[in-house]
Amino acid sequence: MKTILITGSQGFIGKSLKVALERLPEEDAVKVLEFTSKDSPESLAGLVDQADIVFHLAGANRPKHVEDFQTVNCGLTESLTEAAKNSSSPPAIIFSSSTQATRDNDYGRSKLAAENVLTEYQRETGNPVAIYRLPNVFGKGSRPQYNTVVATFCHNIARKQDIQVNDPSVDLTFVYIDEVVRCLIRHLDASATEKVFQEVQETFDVTLGDLAEQIQAIAKVRQTLKIPDMSDKFTKYLYSTYLSFLPEDDFGYDVELRTDDRGWLFEWIKSDALGQIFVSTTKPGITRGNHYHDTKVEKFCLIQGQGCIRFRMLDSDQVIEYPVDDKTIRVLDIPPGYTHSIENTGDQNMIVLFWANEIFNPQRPDTHWVPVIK
Repeated sequence: MKTILITGSQGFIGKSLKVALERLPEEDAVKVLEFTSKDSPESLAGLVDQADIVFHLAGANRPKHVEDFQTVNCGLTESLTEAAKNSSSPPAIIFSSSTQATRDNDYGRSKLAAENVLTEYQRETGNPVAIYRLPNVFGKGSRPQYNTVVATFCHNIARKQDIQVNDPSVDLTFVYIDEVVRCLIRHLDASATEKVFQEVQETFDVTLGDLAEQIQAIAKVRQTLKIPDMSDKFTKYLYSTYLSFLPEDDFGYDVELRTDDRGWLFEWIKSDALGQIFVSTTKPGITRGNHYHDTKVEKFCLIQGQGCIRFRMLDSDQVIEYPVDDKTIRVLDIPPGYTHSIENTGDQNMIVLFWANEIFNPQRPDTHWVPVIK
């Protein structure tokens, strides 16, 4: 069993990596050691001596004092490599650097200095080193006002607080936390560390203004019911990240029930690409529908009670019947050109889940009233 040391194990990336390592299948299981900002620097050498691989993720992003950039980002790396040199079996070192290492600022210079320490260590000893110059990392578990602007925007918007967009045209590059963890875990295989400078495979470019607009649109889903295009990976990851920042007393929200003598109905989810889903109850003896569509198609799925779904071609007298109940859950396709209805034939309220391949448009509803039974 390999022993893994994570420096910065209580940070954003460190926590996610630790969780992923702990759920590895039994045949790939590893022992995880942790080094955090609360641990004594003197304890680092003993931990390094036990490790087969060190994921060096500890670092200072926004320290109180500028000199802490060098003390933490470079100084800790120097201590780590010294410990590795003196280890009975020097570990591979995987380092999370930053794209800021190419820029002339305090943070970037400290990351570049740490990279230089590691590349010199690799040159002197031949021990495996991998360096990732990560762009902005985002996802669940990140800290607002610290790790990434995504975390700050999601946190504030979820709480109806203002966000600050100084220059909406600023270009930003992001990588999702799961992609970072996936790349790091590859280094459990020693062959993945043959090259010093490594790259994450999946990054996303967006302007600051577009980022703010996307998160604000995601926050309005509860009102619009319109789910964004999840086929776009950045949008999907952004949606997941936003939900992770919801206040714990705000996970749920009410729907708008449309109630009449037949029962109630509410719209649940809408999508420009996939249409909409809605749910209804129908009282015993009541029939819904008696209309047809030219192009729109639907699916009906009765999930409580019993009923009968009926169809009739417009130029035919033949009525087609499909009895349905909650003993055998079935989905019925509703083709265009058939007037159709659903009747509650039981003695309790009937609940039906509906899907339509387009969002209802009051100006062009494509719903034409014709009874199924003449």
